[in-house]
Amino acid sequence: MNLPKILTAAAAIAVVAGASLADARTYDPRPWLDDLDQARGAFAAKYANLEWAVFDRQQDISALFADTAERIKSATDDEAARAAFDRLASRLGDGHVAFRWPKANFAERATATPRACDSYNPAMQAAPLLAQAKGYVPLQRAQSQLFPAGIIADGAHRLGVLKIGLFMARGTPALCKAALKALSIPQDKPCEDACSDRLDAWADNRMTEMLMQQIEALKGERIDALAIDIAGNGGGSEWAEAAARIVTPVRLKSERIAFVRGAHWTKRFENDVHDLRADARKAKGPDRALLLSLADEAAAKEKIAQTPCDSAALWMGEHPTCSWLGEGFYATGALASADPGWLRGKSWASDVFSPAQYPYREGVWSGPLIVVVDSATASASEEFAAELQDNRAALIVGEPTYGAGCGHTDGGTPTTLSNSHAILELPDCVRLRADGSNEVRGIVPDLMLGWSRHDGAKLRSAAFLNALPEAVAAAMTLRHK
Repeated sequence: MNLPKILTAAAAIAVVAGASLADARTYDPRPWLDDLDQARGAFAAKYANLEWAVFDRQQDISALFADTAERIKSATDDEAARAAFDRLASRLGDGHVAFRWPKANFAERATATPRACDSYNPAMQAAPLLAQAKGYVPLQRAQSQLFPAGIIADGAHRLGVLKIGLFMARGTPALCKAALKALSIPQDKPCEDACSDRLDAWADNRMTEMLMQQIEALKGERIDALAIDIAGNGGGSEWAEAAARIVTPVRLKSERIAFVRGAHWTKRFENDVHDLRADARKAKGPDRALLLSLADEAAAKEKIAQTPCDSAALWMGEHPTCSWLGEGFYATGALASADPGWLRGKSWASDVFSPAQYPYREGVWSGPLIVVVDSATASASEEFAAELQDNRAALIVGEPTYGAGCGHTDGGTPTTLSNSHAILELPDCVRLRADGSNEVRGIVPDLMLGWSRHDGAKLRSAAFLNALPEAVAAAMTLRHK
């Protein structure tokens, strides 16, 4: 006899209720609490912004973890337990703290070597904001696909507008394809680390050249001020340091780096010592003396990294007797500032000053500079804006940025939680502003615009246009005070 295929409403409810009860019976909070204890240990040992969270954000870290534990205990399923962990990360307000959850088939995920260009994703690029402004005339150039640009004439000024949607080439698959052709790398073959590094280096260098070309094209349009639009730009790489130097003639000094004591940074400084002393053996005269001096500094910092600082006091809302973070070099490496002409041709240049790995020129733009930011401007984009602001090289306009600050160096210090297999990512470094504050707070614009989080690009660009005369006037006086 055939059974009926339609359930009555009562029967359906009974089935759902039975499934819910089964889920409730199978949920066990104990493994999740074990993961929380492991996460707490990771925070206690290697969270760079722990002190900032306690004293600047005035976050009661112990209470936050206790609240998370209660939420796990009262959860009825694994999804609610995961939500408790995500809430913990969100409450900290640190853009580089995250729990990365495995897919359902985590144990069976493929481990095949990625193919060339797999990591290049156009969705990473932020869309232009100021291109929506009334009177905006786009600049049609070959490099405009990567760096959209245009002109806004307000009567008193001709403003050049240039969008940087991401501070690395990985948002532009076309650059990767060009690199494949130039380097004779097959597109359909596996591309391991060395291959990927070659692709990235070629693409980043080409991106550097295209940025300079686009600025030259804007200069040819007789602009008298330049606005760099980094609204929505989620970050990128240390290429941001080279980009910052391209858009100003000011010899920029980069931010100081502070680091988490422990094995990760001990290894970093150990490598620095090795590389700098190897470089010194090939150098002569003043160059050799400089490299040996920097190697000695790195060795001293290595000893600091090896010396732990107990964070127990921070969990009680008190300052530890030791310094939680060690004082490192700079966001650009061992040197905070350098003349690219002096470094050119030196094999060790990028070992002491990271922008030297790119073929940039200082001051391709030398006039008044405005940088437009919003609440989605994050990470390397904040580095770009902070450095220009701290060196009085640009006027920052818009709304406070996201607040991600320094993130993960050399792959970071991820922690895989034993039971859920989630990966906890914590920042291992801090970028310190000229006034000593932590960049993770976000960049506060010099000129705030009355943007609402609900405003679209047209409303935001209209507000920018209303403030344009004030912004240009302020930018023109920056370097004359």
